[in-house]
Amino acid sequence: MSTRELFAYLCVPDAQAAMTFYRDVFDAQETLRLVEAGGRIGHAEVSIAGTTLMLCEPYPEYGIVPPDPTSTTNVTIHVHVDDADATIKRALDAGATLVMPPRDQFYGERSGVVRDPAGHRWNIGHSIEEVDAAEMQRRFATLTASPDGPC
Repeated sequence: MSTRELFAYLCVPDAQAAMTFYRDVFDAQETLRLVEAGGRIGHAEVSIAGTTLMLCEPYPEYGIVPPDPTSTTNVTIHVHVDDADATIKRALDAGATLVMPPRDQFYGERSGVVRDPAGHRWNIGHSIEEVDAAEMQRRFATLTASPDGPC
């Protein structure tokens, strides 16, 4: 058996608002929406740069709930864009919260981190240099030995 695809599937409090945010920030295009008779969006899909992001609204009766936007999260979605600074600005203008301002990173990207209005964490970056694995490891070791940390 081999894996063929991997999809992020996010629970959000308001799927329409989330799809609007992803459209405004990442140029996402809605490709599918399934709505219950009462109006709850049970499943939706958007395409971001040819990759499918799946969404649903809360189903607490099944243990499916969105993250608490005021609490920490253990998942980060990493997206490559043409201009991280401009994309992060669009995200902030659309209601995201800045977690880490964009800066040049040891692994050859300029990136920053935001939390979208639904509470999901996004690392937004663009490539600034090619860094081979040995150099990346050297830089990582140097950074993790410093009080400022790796990212």
